[in-house]
Amino acid sequence: MYTLVNNTSQKNLLDELTQSLEDCSRFYFNVAFVSYSGVQLLLDSFKLAESKGILGKFITGTYLNFTDPKAIRKLKTFNDFDVRVFLATETQGFHPKAYIFEYDDFYKVIIGSSNLTNYALKSNIEWNLQVIAKNDATNEEFLNYLKDSFDQIWDSSLETTEDFLLQYEKHYCGVRYQDLVHSPGVDTRQIFTYPLGPRLTPNSMQKSAMRELALLRETGSERALAVAATGTGKTLMAAFDVQQVQPKKMLFLVHREMILEKAMESFARVVNIPKNKMGLLTGNKKSYDADYLFATIQTMRKEFYSYRPDEFEYIVVDEAHHATSPSYKKVLDHFNPKFLLGMTATPERSDNGNVFDLFDNNLAVDIRLRQALEENLLVPFHYYGITDQTGVDLSDERLTPDQIAEKLNVTSRVDFIIEIMNFYGHDGPKRKALGFCITKKHAEFMAAEFNKCGIPSAYLTGEDSEEERMRQIQLLESDTDKLNVIFTVDIFNEGIDIPSVNTVLMLRPTESAIVFTQQLGRGLRKAEQKEFLTVLDFIGNYSKSFLIAIALYGSRSVTKKEITHAVRKGFRNIPGPTNIRMDVIAKDQILEQLEKENFYALKYLIEDYQAFKGALAGKIPYRLQDYLTLEGAPDPVLFFSKSVTSNRSDNYIAFLQKVEKDNTLVQKLASNKSFMGIYTKLQSYLPLKRPHEFAILELCFDQERFTKEEAIQQVNRYVDGDQTDATAHALETFNLNYADKNEIYGIKIVEEFEGYLYAFNKELLTCLEDEEARPFLSDAIHYGLMRYKNEFGHENLGYPFLQLYSEYSQREVGIMANYRTTHSSFRGSTLQNEIGGAHYFLFIDLHKEADIDENINYKDKFISQKQFQWESPNNTKVDSDRGRDLTQNEAYGKTIHLFVRKYKTVNNVTQRYTYIGSANALSYQNEKPIEIQYLLENKMPIDLYQEFEPEKAVF
Repeated sequence: MYTLVNNTSQKNLLDELTQSLEDCSRFYFNVAFVSYSGVQLLLDSFKLAESKGILGKFITGTYLNFTDPKAIRKLKTFNDFDVRVFLATETQGFHPKAYIFEYDDFYKVIIGSSNLTNYALKSNIEWNLQVIAKNDATNEEFLNYLKDSFDQIWDSSLETTEDFLLQYEKHYCGVRYQDLVHSPGVDTRQIFTYPLGPRLTPNSMQKSAMRELALLRETGSERALAVAATGTGKTLMAAFDVQQVQPKKMLFLVHREMILEKAMESFARVVNIPKNKMGLLTGNKKSYDADYLFATIQTMRKEFYSYRPDEFEYIVVDEAHHATSPSYKKVLDHFNPKFLLGMTATPERSDNGNVFDLFDNNLAVDIRLRQALEENLLVPFHYYGITDQTGVDLSDERLTPDQIAEKLNVTSRVDFIIEIMNFYGHDGPKRKALGFCITKKHAEFMAAEFNKCGIPSAYLTGEDSEEERMRQIQLLESDTDKLNVIFTVDIFNEGIDIPSVNTVLMLRPTESAIVFTQQLGRGLRKAEQKEFLTVLDFIGNYSKSFLIAIALYGSRSVTKKEITHAVRKGFRNIPGPTNIRMDVIAKDQILEQLEKENFYALKYLIEDYQAFKGALAGKIPYRLQDYLTLEGAPDPVLFFSKSVTSNRSDNYIAFLQKVEKDNTLVQKLASNKSFMGIYTKLQSYLPLKRPHEFAILELCFDQERFTKEEAIQQVNRYVDGDQTDATAHALETFNLNYADKNEIYGIKIVEEFEGYLYAFNKELLTCLEDEEARPFLSDAIHYGLMRYKNEFGHENLGYPFLQLYSEYSQREVGIMANYRTTHSSFRGSTLQNEIGGAHYFLFIDLHKEADIDENINYKDKFISQKQFQWESPNNTKVDSDRGRDLTQNEAYGKTIHLFVRKYKTVNNVTQRYTYIGSANALSYQNEKPIEIQYLLENKMPIDLYQEFEPEKAVF
């Protein structure tokens, strides 16, 4: 039943709340603003409720500093009421108005516009919807969602301790009373933070890193690397980890002196040691005896001999991508800390070595753009894809950069760009814009034309001196200088960082998702008073405009299906307040390109590779780990995986052989048949669906022989919980227990030795002794484990080892189920984990071919996000063992797992199935085949559900 509750002369919200408080069994208030005037009106009702033993929970918040601490204190006087406060932040307000009353067999829910104030309860013009919902199956989903949502906010809110209230009262009075008297212009929206003292608390990224670092140490690791974008809190993350370890002495090494003092200040706000125990070791400051020493590598390189190798228990290396250089190596080789932590935003491989290897391939955290946005580590952005309406024709792929610049250098296009800039505006009082151009001549033209139009502008290139670049940047950052725009060519390669940039202009065709992401990232740094970034992308009729969509999606391994759906839906799943909008023409152009483009054609893959190589300044990416170094890098598995391309190579080296035909190392490795066989076998596992096999291989690199118990311990470095059976299955798989006779490479990676030990086979041991081959085998293993950890974490997925909404082939599902028969035999539409087993695996193709035999034209479809209709094989009878298992699975103790794919093939490539989770039979009818309605255990995300809808087909 639905009722509109508003304030009239006959009845108001106060009347409704008073009545409900008298006869409910529990109540839950989730209200943004609470004043003492509103609480006072309900005091008698609260007192009566307490006398009846009615329990209550209140959530209010600090948003806009409205809620009166006096009101909170009054609510806390009621012993049966619990009060918590949600802390609003600069990027997340708190604005709910909900009143929930629980009864024996129903709920009364009032949600609308009224806060808990006297005006809102009695006289304001307010609209509140009251819903009375019976506590039954019809309303179960709604009520569970409602209660879960309340509980999530409750768990994220703070207890109203005396300490909290004292600090909030001080803040509240400061912004609402005292400062208003002495400073009439005070901002009453000033954010309240708790605690207000110098101590900080870790954000979610830092907490995750701390857990991972602690786990690494527990399992015997002595080194780890943290990868995160500049501005996401790496220094504080290190400080929090040092605090949890509490070493007696710590060394913090950096490449540049200018950040040392800030680093020491950050540590001082976190660690529990006196500040006089901290010190600097630089060219000018010599705090040799400091317990926590912050030093430049240039100075430490001269002074390290003064310290014992075990002087520092914990060493932090900032800008760790420099750590493979000779200057760092000399220092790091001298010291022997209990733990070494490296931090970097750009873990590129240098000529001196691989930074991942230096830190034992232990990747503690890897924060990329999408996650950084989710974690509120960067400012949100508003992206506008705008059709370039000035008639510029860039459709000819043979155009050189100079020819493109010539076509772009027209005054009508400048006028159009300025018109769009003025229409969308910008954050803050002054525009601070970066314009990315195709050539120096293009940047020079744009600056000149903007200046003619009265918009103060400059251009910078790599030819400008450091002093000139810094001067122009300071002018742009200044709120008083007139400079509005700096035009540049590839400024991201020049080491320039301008946090206060509030506008990015994409004025060149997008050649690479990497380049696009790097340009976007230049504006995402947080800065004081910066709320969001405006991105204006002028999309011409360029053949590779679809790369914009791939970059915005933010995944290395996006499929054509996923990216097409994202474009159609306006990237609705982008996190936080970030928003992406393309005009109709630009959107249609990109969708048309996506429909025509074969992502898996060899031509496309080679272009993708060449673009990535260009982003590495022309260095050949020999290793798979190289693709972990740059945001927006392609997924290297696409270059050789048989599941994505019909023009596949056997492995990554075989792919390099096609594109680097004159490279001696590549050709030499490709001619080593023993190496190539093992390398192909390893890469056939990628990307990993479980880490067990590669965790065992990592162990093999450290010790030639090992026991089953050691293998289980090694697997537990990557997966929590009991992994005994899965580890045994992995060892059996390595021993080719379930291999097909016709497998291409019958190579036993690991084999039984003397009945209880396991070791690399002789062929693999020979490869490991080859100094050129060994790094490539190690790289494949560590790439697989790093990627798995980034995608799945340490979660124990149980049995079968399946990640909800991930994609699997049938053979992979067999492995995840520890199937102990030939893995290739795990195929068909209805499978069991073993004869008479408790698990059924249903594999379903939604799209049936036009000429399919009517006998197998099953009517399989999603009814809703929670329900799926499936037809059994056409020989299945209801009263058969299988029929009973499928139609009454709960009664017979069977678990049904659903795997769905929309199309069997796309571009002649067989598609994997998406795991929808387990399901229980609701009802059934007919037989041969049986039509069964299944209730899904997990409600499907709306985007995934819409992907599977038949009317959305695009292929």
